[in-house]
Amino acid sequence: MQVEGLRLVPEPPPRVRVFGSADRHCTLGFLGSVTEADARRAWSRVPDLVNSEAVTGSFVEVKPLGNPRKPSALSAMVGDGRESLSAIIEHARGPLLEAAGAPPDERPPLPHMTLARIQRRASAGERRAALRWAESLKLADTSFVASSVALYTWADDRRERLFQIVEQRGLGA
Repeated sequence: MQVEGLRLVPEPPPRVRVFGSADRHCTLGFLGSVTEADARRAWSRVPDLVNSEAVTGSFVEVKPLGNPRKPSALSAMVGDGRESLSAIIEHARGPLLEAAGAPPDERPPLPHMTLARIQRRASAGERRAALRWAESLKLADTSFVASSVALYTWADDRRERLFQIVEQRGLGA
């Protein structure tokens, strides 16, 4: 996802890990702990399931996601482009998860891009500071172009980045 105008100012408080630009993405379907063969089987379905054009949009706010009492993800919620991304997720997620042998996800699509994570070791005060920081972020001038889909896995060295792309395919290709 190519993002323009994103500034995470002020600096995040302690115990918040900001995702680098290469790690920011919108999840089509989370496969979870599956084998590489299962993930590649799901990936082989992408050309049949995701044949839309690139989606251009914007973000409206940052919301905490995860456990409501102890959220872990701080995510930019999609405004413009939400319907298009929701339709892509709605159409593809079930068949991709099924092809991978992953559990179904019956939740409604929630197009978002995770910007940061609150570390597990964060105290209650650090967690509150992280949520205040997230609320302070202004996304009015931030836009994106979702022009491809990718199969991600964990990065070999997670100190540098969290994820690495295994395969990638342009939308509309």
